[in-house]
Amino acid sequence: MIDRLSSMNAFVVATEEGSYAAAARRLEISPQMVAKHVAALEDRLGARLLNRTTRRQSLTEVGSAYYERCKHILTEAQAADSLAQVMNASPRGKLRISAPVTFGSWGLMPFITGFLRRYPEVEIDLHLTDRYVDLVEEGYEAAFRLGPVATSTLVARPLAPYRLLICAAPSYLKARGVPLVPADLTGHECLGYAYWSRPPDSQWLFYEDGKLLSIQVGGRLRVNESKALLSAAIDGFGVLQGPADFVQPAVAAGDLVPLLTEFEIPGRQMHLLYPADRQRTAKLRSFIDAAVEYFAPP
Repeated sequence: MIDRLSSMNAFVVATEEGSYAAAARRLEISPQMVAKHVAALEDRLGARLLNRTTRRQSLTEVGSAYYERCKHILTEAQAADSLAQVMNASPRGKLRISAPVTFGSWGLMPFITGFLRRYPEVEIDLHLTDRYVDLVEEGYEAAFRLGPVATSTLVARPLAPYRLLICAAPSYLKARGVPLVPADLTGHECLGYAYWSRPPDSQWLFYEDGKLLSIQVGGRLRVNESKALLSAAIDGFGVLQGPADFVQPAVAAGDLVPLLTEFEIPGRQMHLLYPADRQRTAKLRSFIDAAVEYFAPP
């Protein structure tokens, strides 16, 4: 099948050059191919575009009007290609990103604002949810996701694990005692995060002498919002396991006391996901590279 834009280009060049042979040299194709392009247009239009004799060629009335329109169309097509090349070379436009609520509200925001300062022609629509979004169906270009990733349709770039900290208010520790080893948590009120799509974490993990310990914890309060859990912990209601950067201000203020600090807490896996088959524009490439650098795994 002959491409119509290529045929229009061949017709315009043949008109400007005055012959198929001269047009062929300029286009680096054969004169026969130039003739095929022009013939294809004439067949499509049902009208002759060029009058040709052995010595000269001239535009018909239809050909003259069609020539002007073709030049306009080819100019617009070239401008569109140039715009695409510019957009593909320089980060610009809107990015739709998804991230978990607590991470997106605290750990992610310094990166997002820094990225926008670095690329002033980029906009970001950041959607915070603990629901597992479908990137392709819901139109997201990338998503930060906590926990293991089991998908073959997305590229998953590993990021630094999400660091956790266990803490409680001084008033709670005075009333209930200080847990000295992970197993002590079984006798404490442990605050739970209520996830959108899975049960709350009832197993808190620790490393001791290189071995992974799983401690069954329980509590009467589960909330699907981290700031509410933080308020409950500061109020002295229970022990909180939360993101380190989220609880650190309360620790620094003395409202919460870190617990079991001699035991290593495994960080939660974190990945940046994006569709494997999507055309990666400059804005998305820049975002991926910057995120992988900023949240580089150790």
